[in-house]
Amino acid sequence: MDHLPLSDDAMLVSAINFLLRDEEFDNLDEICFHYNINRTELENRMLKAGFQYSEQQKRFW
Repeated sequence: MDHLPLSDDAMLVSAINFLLRDEEFDNLDEICFHYNINRTELENRMLKAGFQYSEQQKRFW
């Protein structure tokens, strides 16, 4: 994946979960580093959209 779909929160969650599920990245920090995204800002944005990140499950839900 060349870029993340930053204009659509639902698609962004889906893309991140896909990257984690298919083990392209081990955790959210690696995704944020690779795509040059601030993790805190990403998590806050997703929280406002109704999604929360689980470290244990390695996914947004």
